[in-house]
Amino acid sequence: MIDKIAPSIAEALQGVRDGATVLIGGFGTSGIPGELIEGLLEQGARDLTVVNNNAGNGDTGLAALLVAGRVRKIICSFPRQVDSHVFDGLYRSGKIELELVPQGNLAERMRAAGAGIGAFFGPSSYGTPLAEGKETREIDGKHYVLEYPIRGDVALIKAERGDRWGNLVYRKAARNFGPVMAMAAKKTIASVYDIAELGELDPESVVTPGIFVSKIVKIPRVATQAGGFRKAA
Repeated sequence: MIDKIAPSIAEALQGVRDGATVLIGGFGTSGIPGELIEGLLEQGARDLTVVNNNAGNGDTGLAALLVAGRVRKIICSFPRQVDSHVFDGLYRSGKIELELVPQGNLAERMRAAGAGIGAFFGPSSYGTPLAEGKETREIDGKHYVLEYPIRGDVALIKAERGDRWGNLVYRKAARNFGPVMAMAAKKTIASVYDIAELGELDPESVVTPGIFVSKIVKIPRVATQAGGFRKAA
């Protein structure tokens, strides 16, 4: 019987090794798998390469991993925003490496990894410092830069619902990089708010099929001061 439900975050994260490349979902503060990041912090893996849309917000989540000295390199599109003081300080002091990737290229490089594409030509960074040292080619009168896939050892993503086979349904903007990251990683761990019985999820609504998911773990909804509940955006 296929059952990908992990009883705890700690068990789901077993086997994440030092030096791993970790793909972490999220767009700004939408769809960040905060509980899984906290679990990774407790798990202890270090010397990590982290792939994310940005380089952490405030002092929690990915920023907490950075403060703890667990991350060697960040691959992202937006390393600096108003609350990225943790990354900013580490980068300026030479304590972390940055690979800056245009957002479209970031998504496509991970999609290429999942689709088995060896490399592709894209126009985004042509003529900029991001293209230095890379092969370029003119195709139909336009200039392109050769880009290679980004593959992960593990992906940490957040979904709204899942079943024991690992099928995932997302909530609105929380979907963001989750689907391509799940395809690009050797092992994908997803946090979900609800676990559905087999057959409850509408097949037309399943964005990430279970074949791309290794473990799912249920997390609680967070109570608000107003007495209700909030979902991660």
